Amino acid sequence: MFRKNYDIAVCGAGVAGVAAALACARRGMKTALIEKTTQPGGLATGGLVLVYLPLCDGLGRQMISGISEELLLAANRYGPRNPNFEWRTHGRYTARFSPSSFVLALDELLEESGVEVWLDTLITGAETEHGRLVSISVSNKSGPGNISANVFVDATGDADVVHLAGHPCRFSENSMTFWVIEHNENQRSSNDLDHSCQVAVHADPLENVYTCDPLSGKMVTDFILEGRRRYRRLLKTEYAAGIASRTSHYPISLQTVPPIRRGRSVVGRFTLDSTMAGRSFDDSVGVFGDWRKKGRLWQIPYRALLPAELAGVLVAGRCISAIGDAWEATRVIPVSAMTGEAAGTAAALAAAENRLPHELDYPRLERELRERNGFRLAFPQSAI
Repeated sequence: MFRKNYDIAVCGAGVAGVAAALACARRGMKTALIEKTTQPGGLATGGLVLVYLPLCDGLGRQMISGISEELLLAANRYGPRNPNFEWRTHGRYTARFSPSSFVLALDELLEESGVEVWLDTLITGAETEHGRLVSISVSNKSGPGNISANVFVDATGDADVVHLAGHPCRFSENSMTFWVIEHNENQRSSNDLDHSCQVAVHADPLENVYTCDPLSGKMVTDFILEGRRRYRRLLKTEYAAGIASRTSHYPISLQTVPPIRRGRSVVGRFTLDSTMAGRSFDDSVGVFGDWRKKGRLWQIPYRALLPAELAGVLVAGRCISAIGDAWEATRVIPVSAMTGEAAGTAAALAAAENRLPHELDYPRLERELRERNGFRLAFPQSAI
């Protein structure tokens, strides 16, 4: 068994994990980023969810900045699209991007920041001592291994590390939404990458709810196969009806990451729920605009990044402590990157001060987020 030790170990390399790892490494922390697939970006890249939702409130005011904005601007560094730079007067501050382009840009950012990336590495267990996470078990081509750290960030999307440590989590239902990059001569889409390649989002509104309570290996397998089955059925129907042919409509790239929007969320020291849009918190780690409704704003409290009964770890991304509509609002790419940067910043401060994350002095974190990261932590006065 190989053994490694780090200041910070970030588990999961979706946008939340990437943002957390960048925040740690840029503060001089020896940082590992552990990812079970072969590329960073999670659902944004392997899941083909290539819409970077708005960083603004829909009323011409930017809410999210920092690494989340950095990732939006980098997403097409090697791709054909551009953000909507006219968002203050027309539309919203958002972008479409090539998933593969985003992978290359994320690789570059991680390399430049000195993050030690572990790809094709599966987390198989979590070890605790006196209620504190102290190490994780992993497996890759080298065989079994053990990675220890002063602080961990669980950005796995489904709170896999916290779950493996035996901490309680919540579950949710999921809609069957299947993304595919395809060639389709008969239909155009607002998600087109160029004139020959578009992204289709397939969801059957009559039967798109898929219950995943509890989340399991079999459920994930069934979920993936059902999505591909529905797309296959669509192609067969079009071919049989003469609407399309194998040369006019066919897939180019399928998802390699399960398209599960809400799997597990942790039971945290505070839970953000559906009633809390517009509510202020004394320990805010960021403000964001709801992508579904212009002008609706949310704050995320630091306590929602802290598991209630497990020390030494923060959570980031879609597995933070949120339920109901708050979970739906916080699970998306820009907010996941924002909570990732907040968690990474807190992890770095805690490790530097030899503290556990829940022992961190919030005013210290607040100054760091506001002054160095450029975060907005309070609602605009005009929105109160």
